[in-house]
Amino acid sequence: MKLLISIARTFVGILFIFSGLVKANDPLGLSYKMQEFFEVWNFHWLDHFTLAFSLIMIVFEIVAGVAILLGWQMRLFSWLLLLLIIFFTFLTGYAYLSGKVRECGCFGDCIPLTAGQSFTKDLILLVLIFFLFTVRDRIIPALRPVSSAAVLILATILSFSFQWHVLVHLPSVDCLPYRVGNNIQEKMKPPPGAIPDSTAITMVYEKAGKQVEFDASQFPADFNDSYHFVKRYDKLIRKGNADPAIKDFNLLTGAGTDTTQAVLEARGFKLLVFVKDMDFVPRTREGFGVLLAMAKAKNIPFYLVTGDYDELSAWTRQKGIDSLITLVKCDATAIKTAARSEEKPTIYLLKGATILRKWSYADYDGTLPAIAELPDQSKQ
Repeated sequence: MKLLISIARTFVGILFIFSGLVKANDPLGLSYKMQEFFEVWNFHWLDHFTLAFSLIMIVFEIVAGVAILLGWQMRLFSWLLLLLIIFFTFLTGYAYLSGKVRECGCFGDCIPLTAGQSFTKDLILLVLIFFLFTVRDRIIPALRPVSSAAVLILATILSFSFQWHVLVHLPSVDCLPYRVGNNIQEKMKPPPGAIPDSTAITMVYEKAGKQVEFDASQFPADFNDSYHFVKRYDKLIRKGNADPAIKDFNLLTGAGTDTTQAVLEARGFKLLVFVKDMDFVPRTREGFGVLLAMAKAKNIPFYLVTGDYDELSAWTRQKGIDSLITLVKCDATAIKTAARSEEKPTIYLLKGATILRKWSYADYDGTLPAIAELPDQSKQ
């Protein structure tokens, strides 16, 4: 029994620490996944709290994993872990059975799991944690209480510190499709060998006050003028795997013209600055001017990508820089995926459609020597 308890403790503890660390690399990603669940349940009023929920949940996962390994306060942590895994199992089970959420974000974007895989994982963990809950009084602490408390306090401080760092400076390990070295155009295409969705054109007709559906190969034998057409739609027969890694990355002009391909296919270097809204202005005004001046000196196109087009357009006109900047609209979800820096712009240096470098605006000083090393594009 002691061996079984040790194996269960080690497995559960390490898995919780690993899961927490992977999420801590990108707490905004977990925050956005929470928003997806809240939108499905119409809990929109919770959207403003998802980042705080994300930070606290990640720290708790790491600390709980450490506590299980140390065997510290097992009466408390066995209850907390049991409640947490019941909650997680409900979430992943809902995602799997409802089909409304395709991924739960259990291991972030670095280790994407399907809803079914996440649900299976949580069922296994539920059994193991319930087992630990039943034998919690037989678990002997590995360290003295004071030493265990010190380790847990240190784990808490380090967990919060690491998350603060990546929120300010971008994830330490970039697992997103917008990672450095990727070609945005290539990532907007379905992966090689992908199988597209299989659909069938389905007709809806009305007869005798009732609606009937059928496809082109299954017309009713009595089909005649008594059937009145209502609509037609594509019915999904088999789900494929042809979804591109980058979706909804569309750059639009103020008039709504799609300029995505024109921007990405243009040769040479270019700067894309992703700005969620006008909140960036008081935080980054001085650095923004220096960055724009350097780009102008090198004749490097400067694109401001935003979901708040009208406000940013008025601001650039007010500052007299509208002729130096190409302002484009982009879907808010695409901006949140590309710019993982909370409330600060994210800067991309591209050559063609390939991402060469990326910085949080907190590190914009790093862009200056990088741009200084680039050749003057007017001479290319």
